[in-house]
Amino acid sequence: MSKRSGLYPQVRVDTASVPAVAHAGGALLTRTARVSGLDVALSRALGLWRKPLARHDPAKVLLDLAMSLALGGDACRDAALLRAEPGLFGPVASDATISRTIAALAGDIDKVEKAIAAARAAARAHVWRLAGANAPNHDASAANPLVIDLDATLVTAHSDKEQAAPTFKRGYGFHPLCAFIDHGPQGTGEPLAMLLRPGNAGSNTATDHETLIKQALAATPVINPHRPGKKVLIRTDGAGGTRELLSFLDRRGVSYSIGWTLPANTPELYRLVPEDVWQAAYNADGAIREGAHVAEFTNLIALKGYPPGMRVIVRRERPHPGAQLRFEDVEGYRLTAFVTNTSRGQLAELELRHRRRARCEDRIRIAKDTGLTNLPLQGFDQNRLWLLIVQIANDLLAWMGMLALTSHEARRWEPKTLRHRLFTIAATLARTARQRLLHVKKTAPWAVLFTTVWDNLAALSPP
Repeated sequence: MSKRSGLYPQVRVDTASVPAVAHAGGALLTRTARVSGLDVALSRALGLWRKPLARHDPAKVLLDLAMSLALGGDACRDAALLRAEPGLFGPVASDATISRTIAALAGDIDKVEKAIAAARAAARAHVWRLAGANAPNHDASAANPLVIDLDATLVTAHSDKEQAAPTFKRGYGFHPLCAFIDHGPQGTGEPLAMLLRPGNAGSNTATDHETLIKQALAATPVINPHRPGKKVLIRTDGAGGTRELLSFLDRRGVSYSIGWTLPANTPELYRLVPEDVWQAAYNADGAIREGAHVAEFTNLIALKGYPPGMRVIVRRERPHPGAQLRFEDVEGYRLTAFVTNTSRGQLAELELRHRRRARCEDRIRIAKDTGLTNLPLQGFDQNRLWLLIVQIANDLLAWMGMLALTSHEARRWEPKTLRHRLFTIAATLARTARQRLLHVKKTAPWAVLFTTVWDNLAALSPP
């Protein structure tokens, strides 16, 4: 009778000098950085902070950290993932050098932020030109605007960090405000700007929203940040529904779609709306949603102090089975509202456009999966720099999909899936005739997709 050997093959383990490469998919990120011109643009922008005779360029240090986040790291020490593979990533700074670089850049953070923002904007403009019809600004118009989503999130601090403070959810940490370009259902999105704030920062602080919007508009290619026009849509939740912010957007001349808090006399207003005025609302796929309707309340509400042309659109819906009714629900309906200055289009389409701002929550989840979950540094200015590194990581992921995965569902994959299927693919690295050849394992499930992405990126030229 034979003895069972278990469910898996038995192996022997040792260490040996072999040409195998860990995280071979990082080659896709390095190629994206090269094709976008981000590496050269960052190097030029941060040239003032490179010390004479320094071995490591500050731009390379930041890019290495960003790539380590894209590959699954969440702290400076995870640059060791890249340091172990110099054949793919070149020389990677030691932990001590990374620490000194971060301290030096954080010491002049206001100028560094502007320099990095300019470099990212230049790279983004080149990427969007290469992407053509797949770029988010392709055929942008008042009827089909470029959408910039704003949202805030809470980041917990597990230790005492500079300017960390209690949050409104009884936590402790930070309350950054983020701006993303929406790529629509065919893609993910890319960050434009992030504003680091203490945990006790207000959700509806108009000045913070204005600062972020200015930074986001300046980071958007082919847009006059002072007069962007109605082909740009600013979209956010009720935290942005203040008179100050709406007036600011009106002066800028942009389109907006912003959540809005209904007044206390909403039940009386609701009873003034005839039943035949309510129009059927749409599902996410554009089909009629049973039990949901929309109507315009603009002429029923005193809008003194709000900009002219602002419309108030209300959605009513029966709560799903099992949901408790709230005090502000009216006649069994849950009422929500948003305001917009878009004058054309069916109410249901405008309301569906507004609800799609929920995709911004996906962008924040992706950012938290690439370094935003825990701000690892002690100083506030150092963590401002960390937010820039997080944005660079998300830039590389979004640009790789926009340029090389235009006709594949992988463009919508989030970092966890990309790591599992592409970034950790098995490969070996060979050197011949002064060239490095990355041999991807032929039997790997996603080998064909990997080589397709590489070929698409290799066919593109840097600026």
